[in-house]
Amino acid sequence: MPTSKLNSFLAGELAGLKEKGLYKAERQIESSQMATIRVNGREVINLCSNNYLGLANHPEIVQAAHDGLKDWGYGLSSVRFICGTQSIHKQCETALARFFNKADSILYISCFDANGGLFEPLLGEQDAILSDELNHASIIDGVRLCKARRHRYKHNDMADLRAGLEQMKDCRFRMIFTDSVFSMDGDLAKLADICALADEYDAIVGIDDCHATGHLGATGRGAAEQLGVLDRIDIITGTLGKTLGGASGGFTAASAEVVDWLRNRSRPYLFSNSVPPSLVAAGMKALEVIDASNDLRAQCKANTIRMRAGLEGAGFTVKPGPTPILPVMLFDAALATAMATELLSMGIYVIGFSYPVVPNGQARIRLQVSAAHTPEQIDAAIAAFKAAGFKVGALK
Repeated sequence: MPTSKLNSFLAGELAGLKEKGLYKAERQIESSQMATIRVNGREVINLCSNNYLGLANHPEIVQAAHDGLKDWGYGLSSVRFICGTQSIHKQCETALARFFNKADSILYISCFDANGGLFEPLLGEQDAILSDELNHASIIDGVRLCKARRHRYKHNDMADLRAGLEQMKDCRFRMIFTDSVFSMDGDLAKLADICALADEYDAIVGIDDCHATGHLGATGRGAAEQLGVLDRIDIITGTLGKTLGGASGGFTAASAEVVDWLRNRSRPYLFSNSVPPSLVAAGMKALEVIDASNDLRAQCKANTIRMRAGLEGAGFTVKPGPTPILPVMLFDAALATAMATELLSMGIYVIGFSYPVVPNGQARIRLQVSAAHTPEQIDAAIAAFKAAGFKVGALK
């Protein structure tokens, strides 16, 4: 067979991943996504979902999805500009734009597609894109597709960003683009400083707000609201697949001109099927729920403080940050894998992360705290981490 050499090569590479503790095996969840889930017939505490406010099974959101399915059908069998745009899609785009105080928004099947289809239509050879070195893979891939000059500035290093802007002063357009929350580290972009530099150098500012929308900010408008610069951000990409119900679907919110141009030139939008109407209906309901979720945001914050204090008190190194993402640093890939396996046996569902998801030597277990967790579940997780840490040698 023509693929026999390839198959043999890949078999060897996969064996190497397993030997180094870098192989990523997928566990099967036997229940819906909640604060506790069923794995291998056993109920375990779930600490690695993006379900920050616990809305993945919110009854109003589930009902909205049912209603969307009943009223609008299962799918469109088409891309948007041919015969794939229903009234409900436009309603959702209007709601998202209003949510972020932008003129318009555009739906994608995922935020990976939103980021993948953003830069190439907007920026050409005479332009520049300045991107944080820890930006999500979707941003990196999207930037690779465009022909603009590039400056990859050191993580949250404003001196390096300024140096890049200085180098790009002769460009027609300069765009600074960053994750607002860095999903593997849990820290925030320095958006106020970025916006100040953008004003100084006449630059566009864009953010990926996937891990912030819904649970950060006084009203859930994300990191830009929390840091007081929402109206200065020019472009926001995000997802319906995390805090906003946890299903699927991405979006870009921006000026009317930017969004209209993306509708005409963004390849993932032009050549991908429409977001299914049930997801669109649920997404709109999620926005309504978010507007009434101050108590959930407060609970998520309280749970995060409780978890961080307990883990640090037990002796673990937890990366600093104001978000519900708590990276417990173990540094060694095999140790992170062993720790996650041991924790699962103790009823705690977590995943060890290692290269290439994080840099070599920076292996960790990333916890994601939810408003749906009870104080008792938080305390049980802390006790299990301590016990597992001593058993596998992460604690001495």
